[in-house]
Amino acid sequence: MPHRIVVLGAGYAGAFSAGYLARRLHPGDFEITVVNAEPDFVERLRLHQLAAGRELRHRPLTGVFAGTGIRLRVARVTAVDAAHRTVTVADGERIDYDTLLYALGSTAADHGVPGVGEHAFAVAARPSALRLRARLDELGEDGQVLVVGGNLTAIETATEIAESRPGLRVGLATSGELGGWLGAKARRHLLRAFDRFGIAVHEHTTIARVEESTAVAADGTAFAADATVWAAGFAVPPIAAAGGLEVVADGRITTDRQLRSVSHPDVYVAGDSAFVLGENGQPLPMSCASAGFTALQATAAIIGDRTGRKIKTTALSYLGNHISLGRDDGIFQLVDGEARARPGALCGRPAARVKAAVLAASGWAISRPGFGRPGHRYRLATTGKHSPDVVAA
Repeated sequence: MPHRIVVLGAGYAGAFSAGYLARRLHPGDFEITVVNAEPDFVERLRLHQLAAGRELRHRPLTGVFAGTGIRLRVARVTAVDAAHRTVTVADGERIDYDTLLYALGSTAADHGVPGVGEHAFAVAARPSALRLRARLDELGEDGQVLVVGGNLTAIETATEIAESRPGLRVGLATSGELGGWLGAKARRHLLRAFDRFGIAVHEHTTIARVEESTAVAADGTAFAADATVWAAGFAVPPIAAAGGLEVVADGRITTDRQLRSVSHPDVYVAGDSAFVLGENGQPLPMSCASAGFTALQATAAIIGDRTGRKIKTTALSYLGNHISLGRDDGIFQLVDGEARARPGALCGRPAARVKAAVLAASGWAISRPGFGRPGHRYRLATTGKHSPDVVAA
């Protein structure tokens, strides 16, 4: 019976990992199943563009995984039973695994703020981005939009909406200082962009309640909003904790340096659901960049543990922040080893072009993991973990 590898989630981390494993492991020894809620690969880094009205490239997962032998199960994961090595999906089917790669990613964090679930919009998933898009279409050229949050997603969403729908009045409320984590050059550029787009900035403003057409701050200030867009951070689903995996306070799965669950070593984690310390001794943030590094390390560990090969170490680093400011503007802020902003930054059209190239390369790599590497397929070790009796076919 083949060794059953189940990959949960087909975002940047999950889709790349599944394809890479399929190209490196012998199909006679391994069976790989991907479980994903949608039939398409969704470019999450472009969802703010989708919400603002731009069309995204259609990438069916059947095409992404064509020729790999991967089994695709389109379903929403509802539970994981780590003790019994099973995954349950929305229709009640249970999927057994021998090795699990958990890459379900994250959702928008509501922080327990009343009214967010009922009245706010988000861009953390394709359905929510399309819901926001429909609301913006209803508003047409007359309405008020308030984006809540001061992180990359909030900034990108506010500027994209302001540029794509100039008739709307766009504001942003953040509990801190807008772009306060950027270097001086990058922050100046950011503030000029917000001024150019006419985006009203409400700093040191914590939204404490969201109503149908109003967002109310902790000090009682009410902001009229025909659409409140909630972009105040990310959270992971409670599935891992409920399934018996050891997690930290925010629900991310605690892993060792090679992305194995510390409580269940047959479970590996990639992407936003992983709690792992980076090279600077700090937890890797939830980000696309982290998805790439964790996916490389998790797949290396799976291949090594299951075939007996030496596990290659991938640097778990956070290099910087890349922010889109509409279609033709952006910021690329490098950070140092302590994740602090470096003095300089790439700004303007060159930064926008670099990010566009990164996004294009990421989409290309999803369908071609391991491109240019030898075509060896490694066999399952027969004498235990790290067995020397491994052959390449």
